[in-house]
Amino acid sequence: MTINLFYYCLLEAYSREQTLIVQKIVSDHNGSDFIFAEDPEAKKEIWKIRKEALWACFAMEPNFEAMISDVCVPLSHLAELISSSKQELDASSLVCTVIAHAGDGNFHTVILFDPNNEEHRKEAERLNQFMVQTALSMEGTCTGEHGVGTGKMKYLEKELGIEALKTMKRIKTALDPNNIMNPGKLIPPHVCF
Repeated sequence: MTINLFYYCLLEAYSREQTLIVQKIVSDHNGSDFIFAEDPEAKKEIWKIRKEALWACFAMEPNFEAMISDVCVPLSHLAELISSSKQELDASSLVCTVIAHAGDGNFHTVILFDPNNEEHRKEAERLNQFMVQTALSMEGTCTGEHGVGTGKMKYLEKELGIEALKTMKRIKTALDPNNIMNPGKLIPPHVCF
């Protein structure tokens, strides 16, 4: 019991130390809204705000749809990826937000577009593709949490290579010979083995 308590105290001290370092970095670079909570109620409130972020975005453009995306890179490339993505997003005519819990190399974007405007849809796709291609060029992945699905399947060959996809297809076929589990949601249709 003493060892576990000692480990917990070390972990708490390390967490506080890292938080102070990050707060200083944010402050030194004119960042804002750095929030850290230790109190359980305060943590709950932060999580509530995070969960309601999408709806806050829709309040800006109530009749628009959202292209929600995420990418992930090694932490050593995260600042560069967010900076270049933010520059691209800010230059767009669309309303774009970055929602990050950046400690794991992952960040999310919400790109609002008019679903009846084809130019808006193309611009949203372009922005998403920019972030994915940039992440891949930095040894990252096309998605950190949201999964591949039909929207990011087209990036898998570049990210993983054809041999990895063939292996994945063999495993999928062995486990799902009738292709009834998420058909067409991960492995591009042109991949054969």
